[in-house]
Amino acid sequence: MADLIVKSAVKEALNDHNVSADFYEALDDEVTEVLEDAARRAETNDRKTVQPRDL
Repeated sequence: MADLIVKSAVKEALNDHNVSADFYEALDDEVTEVLEDAARRAETNDRKTVQPRDL
């Protein structure tokens, strides 16, 4: 899957902290997992539209 996070946005959100290079990949993996889980929940409920309640 493509990179889902924007490094500059992460840096801005964590402006008082340093961010290691491997953090971005780990964060991207976490986001991917959240999205896959949400899609599964939508499918389980016979929907193609992923909604906030799927999170």
